[in-house]
Amino acid sequence: MEKHVYFFEEGNKEMKNLLGNKGAQLAEMSRIGIPVPPGFVITTKTCVEYFKKKGLDDEVVKEIKNAIKKLEEKTGKRFGDAENPLLVSVRSGAPISMPGMMDTILNLGLTDEVVEGLAKINEWFAYDTYRRFIQMFGNIVMGIPDKKFEDIIEEIKKEEEVKLDQEISVNGIKKIVEKFKEIVEVPPPEKQLFMAVEAVFNSWNNERAINYRRINNLPEDIGTGVVIQTMVFGNLGNDSCTGIVFTRNPANGEKMLYGEFLINAQGEDIVAGKRTPMPIEKLKEYMLDVYEELERTAKRIEEHYKDVQDIEFTVERKKLYILQTRTAKRSARAAVKIAVDMVNEGIISREEAIMRVDASSLDQLLHKQVDENAELRVIATGLPASPGAAVGKVIFDPDEAAVRGENENIILVREETSPDDIHGVAKSKGILTLKGGMTSHAAVVSRGMGIPCVAGCEELKIDEKNEVLIAGDIKIHKDEYITIDGTTGKVIIGKAPLIEAKFSDELKTLLKWADEIRGMKVMANADTPQDARKAIEFGAEGIGLGRTEHMFLKPDRLPLVRKMILADSREERMDALEKLEEMQKQDFIELFEIMDGKHVTIRLLDPPLHEFLPNYEELFEKKCRGEMSADEEKIFERVKKLRENNPMLGHRGIRLAVTYPEIYEMQAVAIIKAAIEVKKRGKNPVPCIEFPMVSEINELKTVKEKIEKRIKEILEEEKVDINYTMGAMIELPRACFIADEIAREVEFISFGTNDLTQATFGYSRDDAEGKFLRYYVDKKILLTDPFQVLDRKGVGELMKIAIKKAKKANERVDIAICGEHGGEENSIKYCHTIGVDITSCSPYRIPIARLAAAQATIDEQ
Repeated sequence: MEKHVYFFEEGNKEMKNLLGNKGAQLAEMSRIGIPVPPGFVITTKTCVEYFKKKGLDDEVVKEIKNAIKKLEEKTGKRFGDAENPLLVSVRSGAPISMPGMMDTILNLGLTDEVVEGLAKINEWFAYDTYRRFIQMFGNIVMGIPDKKFEDIIEEIKKEEEVKLDQEISVNGIKKIVEKFKEIVEVPPPEKQLFMAVEAVFNSWNNERAINYRRINNLPEDIGTGVVIQTMVFGNLGNDSCTGIVFTRNPANGEKMLYGEFLINAQGEDIVAGKRTPMPIEKLKEYMLDVYEELERTAKRIEEHYKDVQDIEFTVERKKLYILQTRTAKRSARAAVKIAVDMVNEGIISREEAIMRVDASSLDQLLHKQVDENAELRVIATGLPASPGAAVGKVIFDPDEAAVRGENENIILVREETSPDDIHGVAKSKGILTLKGGMTSHAAVVSRGMGIPCVAGCEELKIDEKNEVLIAGDIKIHKDEYITIDGTTGKVIIGKAPLIEAKFSDELKTLLKWADEIRGMKVMANADTPQDARKAIEFGAEGIGLGRTEHMFLKPDRLPLVRKMILADSREERMDALEKLEEMQKQDFIELFEIMDGKHVTIRLLDPPLHEFLPNYEELFEKKCRGEMSADEEKIFERVKKLRENNPMLGHRGIRLAVTYPEIYEMQAVAIIKAAIEVKKRGKNPVPCIEFPMVSEINELKTVKEKIEKRIKEILEEEKVDINYTMGAMIELPRACFIADEIAREVEFISFGTNDLTQATFGYSRDDAEGKFLRYYVDKKILLTDPFQVLDRKGVGELMKIAIKKAKKANERVDIAICGEHGGEENSIKYCHTIGVDITSCSPYRIPIARLAAAQATIDEQ
């Protein structure tokens, strides 16, 4: 027969799935001799059954009644007895910590008769405890609004002219109890118990618990345990107290007892915030012996669990009791310091330290952050597209942002950004867009540059005519200050205080350990010298993706690119290309010099040509108004001709090179000439030329053959040997199925997972994220956004097929990933398991990738 109730001494910390985290830790502490008030746990399975059966079955009721009898024997007290009453707390405890999300009832077992018996010992304590119980029971079990009770307390305090609850007289507390009893009919103790157990089970499905699980991607079907524990009282007088301590500082990781306490109080008083707690060091002044015992006990608990603990305690007449311990939540900064310190203290191994730190949380350490302790006026929340926080003046025009951003702090606010806005983006402190998603232009460019970005903030509107940003009734005019938090997606009015980011010594140490363990190489997506230097600073082993189209968008290049596109003859086109070749050569020289001896993967031109021309809709409006010049008319006709219904699947990537071979030839020549020049300067360039959007082997063969021929001619002319490689991007499902053919032609293959995800799902990336993807994730149609976390069932399976085929055809071919997934920890771990050799991500995500790759290796071992 299945057991539904476990006494603390029957459990241990390994049983948290059955007993809940709180119950399992109380059992563990009891087992190792920590002073824990006795009690028992109703299992999480019982909670799941409760919802299925819509109530407690007879067997469960019988087990709970027997457990109460056994608890009476253990304590020598009796449930409902007026002379020596057993009072208990009834608390929730899920397998995964959900602090404050579910319900607790304290002081259960009190009645009019019981309180009279307790009053013989301490009258104020007895009636204070009774009013607490009635208020909690009435609010949580019976659903009576808490305000009704608080209004009564405030009324009595006003009568007695006191400010704090503990200053109310005995008669005042008795009056409160009588008024509370007019609202709540107090049932007998046994009925109280079963009503409270059901209330705690039902709190598993309260709104805040459901929201917490949704936000943190926690399972819905595991249920909560119910912990029933003998009450100890921190409100018996000035020799009693209650508090919460952390074994180390959870904000900065310092090794010190950190927390707070209240004299003559119960735990709810700290949580409710009605009284200001005192820092834990002050306990020395009240009860030095108790403080020293708490210090020793906390140290012992931390050493046992080998991790920082968050401990709830009560002192009853100078006797210390531990009511709960759990692994402490901590900031990323603290997590790194604690992990490294614990290795140095001999508590954990390097591998354990690496596994202790959430890789994605390192984002917080590399960018300025909003000070969460400050008062913030949040007006909207969008997608946290690029981490970090920025304060600046609202500017709507990228040209103006480019100029004023030289000397002022600017937040560029746009409906959405386009490649034409790059100059304004580069000079801004932060980017805010109303449309677009996590992989929109604004998001990708901002992440690459380390600029904070909030994207897809559809709650906001822009009045372009009056240059006003509108959030409901709030209007923010041009030049007024806002703060954006790209780590949380929040948009804040005014100048929020920011905290500086630091690459601490502990983080350097942790990442050094990670590098010694990981198998996967970590490279950077970098297009500019600034990106490349930042990538080296953050530990990149090379450039895994250099996007040449970003180089074309510089203000001095765009006119030449447009001249090349608009050319009426090959001669005209070649003239523009020759000038671009020299510029591209200088770009590549800088990258090769910075990356001396490291791979530099350069993707040849990928987007369709019309993206470099003015916007069709804007030109069309100008034509309709009759404001178009002859030159603009020519551009309009070319744009009209090049314009595509679905440019993501149109004339782009290697297809451009088939129809306009001179473009890729110019780029390849610039790459090789740059490498030759850098080699002559005594450095070691390692160029890797990459062909995007391959879907047919004959495309690749045709283009590659021409480029190889041209490179060979240059190398023979210059009498120099350059160690270059060629590779192909796999971004389409068909390319996955012909990966064996592709692998025979190249030295490396790189998955462009942003486009592969788009093609596999049939989603238009920006449209999906703006229109329905968030809804899909909220409603659990999709568990995660596939543009943020790699989809294993579809995209992942295609990658597995491609890798298996490619390695069978060419066992020496390197396999890389260079989409945004390359910097996301779960995606990196999955890629490690399917045989990806290299991950490449934006420079600011390199530390995340280094740590996640090491964690993947440890998981495998």
